[in-house]
Amino acid sequence: MATSVDPEAGAPADLVELGRIVSAYGVRGWVKVQPYSADGEVLLAAKTWWLKAPLPAGRQGAFSSAVAAGVLASRPQGATIVAQLDCVPHREAAEALKGHTVWVPRADFPPSDDDEYYWVDLVGCQFFGEHEGRSVLIGIVAEVMDNGAHAVLRVGRAVQGAQGELIPLLNARGKPVEVLVPFVRAHVHTVDIAHKRLESNWPAED
Repeated sequence: MATSVDPEAGAPADLVELGRIVSAYGVRGWVKVQPYSADGEVLLAAKTWWLKAPLPAGRQGAFSSAVAAGVLASRPQGATIVAQLDCVPHREAAEALKGHTVWVPRADFPPSDDDEYYWVDLVGCQFFGEHEGRSVLIGIVAEVMDNGAHAVLRVGRAVQGAQGELIPLLNARGKPVEVLVPFVRAHVHTVDIAHKRLESNWPAED
């Protein structure tokens, strides 16, 4: 059983959004969560989830402050995760949580195996490719997606400015220029999470 938590305790600064409550599950107050990525095992391992409620209409995309919820039990259910929370005594309370996002502190993630990486750690990494035998910056990883066979990096193209800052590249319509790169060893040969840097053989323009 999870350790009791104070629902009013201050939220950790390193919270990572990992899923969204989509419905109640069963008649005993369990909730069903749709994980955002292959990192769903983090939700299963966490003893405390932090929930954020969507704010009223007119503030789309905004969420309230995080409230702690102890996880009494959780398990996979198809492509979703179902869980019993200590703050949800019955189905009506579970239904009221529909739309809440689920967060877990990065410090609570289980250690990853060698050559395995949490998707959240790849986002924000500088991505380098090759041009005439040299390593050249392509851009910044904006998102990691799953195409069913492997992960795919969505990289926003960027160049380095005179002061070392990274400047996003835009097309003629003012939209970000992006490239999709399979996150497989055949292309991405070096992953340096500590320095937020990925090295690949992906063709890069000089």
